[in-house]
Amino acid sequence: MTPRLRLDIEKRYDSFELHMELEVGTEIMVLFGPSGAGKTTTLQAVSGLLSPDAGEIEFDGDVFFRRSRPGDRVDLPARRRGVGYVFQGYALFPHLTALENVAFPLRGHTSRGKPEAEELLESMRIQHLAHRYPREMSGGQQQRVALARALAARPGILLLDEPFSAVDRPMRERLQRDLRRLQAELGLVVLCVTHNLEDAFGVGHRLAVVQDGRVQQVGRVGEVLRRPRDLRSAEVVGVSNVFHALVVEASADGLVLDWDGLRLEAPPQHTEVGERVPVYIRPEDVKVLYPDRRIGESLRANRVEAVVVDLHHSGTVQSLRVELPNGHEVDVRFPGYTYLPLNLSVGGTVELCLRREAVGLLHGPEGVEARSS
Repeated sequence: MTPRLRLDIEKRYDSFELHMELEVGTEIMVLFGPSGAGKTTTLQAVSGLLSPDAGEIEFDGDVFFRRSRPGDRVDLPARRRGVGYVFQGYALFPHLTALENVAFPLRGHTSRGKPEAEELLESMRIQHLAHRYPREMSGGQQQRVALARALAARPGILLLDEPFSAVDRPMRERLQRDLRRLQAELGLVVLCVTHNLEDAFGVGHRLAVVQDGRVQQVGRVGEVLRRPRDLRSAEVVGVSNVFHALVVEASADGLVLDWDGLRLEAPPQHTEVGERVPVYIRPEDVKVLYPDRRIGESLRANRVEAVVVDLHHSGTVQSLRVELPNGHEVDVRFPGYTYLPLNLSVGGTVELCLRREAVGLLHGPEGVEARSS
């Protein structure tokens, strides 16, 4: 994908330093990370609401910002950047109706302001709300009005700050579908800030893991979440099953690891025999096995019996905390409607498979590369 938006910016505060390097194409790029990581600051810098201390922001060959870099100093005002911004609290004008809010960016275009605002309300399926005020709308309805208003000025870039945080699951899923449809139809560059994994999966094409003011990893959403590059990325995306194991075999066929007495197989990865390496497996890749059913080839390795030490239901998801024979505990996660015949309970035993293809080594800070350097 050809990059259209390029960021290389620095911003220093008393207790925080942002150094954001990122390239975004015609896509929805999710900035994912904990609060205080620098995600919203990045959106503000792109929009022109905040000036970095140094760096460059370029979109489709036009320089939005440049300071302490080769070339003329540039800092375009927000009104000249062609950027739409949906704020976390939506920031609708309380004294204006939905139609008036959407038409506000078009107030200098009297001939097309109202008709285009009506078209945008229709595209967001909220034309029936045209004459309602924000206080008369639900959170999901306000979010749609805010999105329509951000699109009214025909931006090339759309910025979204926690856009789904105030709506329930069914509405969130509808909004995500609408956003992906609009992005494709309008050819937008979208930067979406969230710290919710479900939102990242539901709306994003690619994901940038942000921590401590820097991008730790960028890639397709599923790739980053299933294959974090280093310990920091694993921590940010919520990989709870991280441990250290000894490499006892390494070949083109795969690895054999000794995890404090528990033998694990893993796919081929860069390491050497004798290294003690950080290893991870996502809770979704620890599979519960039925004792009376045939096991497929992909689940024959890394089978182990464990004791359930905690069990938790959360909506449609069930989570287990289990203790393995080596004394370590791991998390297991699966849809709540599965494994009902097993009658899982605290204190009971369960047979598991730590799926071979999902056992990965972590690199980067404090990982394989750092330990071998």
